[in-house]
Amino acid sequence: MDFHRRKRPPLEISITPMIDVVFLLLIFFMVTTTFNRQTELKVNLPEAHGVESDSKEKIITLMIDEDGTYFLSGDDGKFHQLINQKLSTLKRALSQAAGNSRRIPFVISADGKTPHQAVVSALDIASQLGFKRITFATKSVPTTP
Repeated sequence: MDFHRRKRPPLEISITPMIDVVFLLLIFFMVTTTFNRQTELKVNLPEAHGVESDSKEKIITLMIDEDGTYFLSGDDGKFHQLINQKLSTLKRALSQAAGNSRRIPFVISADGKTPHQAVVSALDIASQLGFKRITFATKSVPTTP
């Protein structure tokens, strides 16, 4: 009688199928996930000392980026790029935003590297339309004692 046990081959766990499943799950989640990307304009405002206005009235804000592209604030509070950069388009958009009132504050928020011509053109159109309260937006500099 032979009571010796036979040697069994050592057990091995293959992790290859597990890696395949993990990669498939990763691909599935990457394909099915929707990415919400908020588009924001990066504008570096010039610096100035002063106080902020606490006004709650309607304000028309014209943002000009460093390339001289115009963006007008809408009723939803977001900035919308004009269809084209023609001055007639800017004039029509400002006229529609203001309606009949030209006493609405008009704020020009231009990047520090904006070409002067874009800002001067915006000022010229605002004066042609009869805006009386024109302001420039700046970021405040903290005062050091």
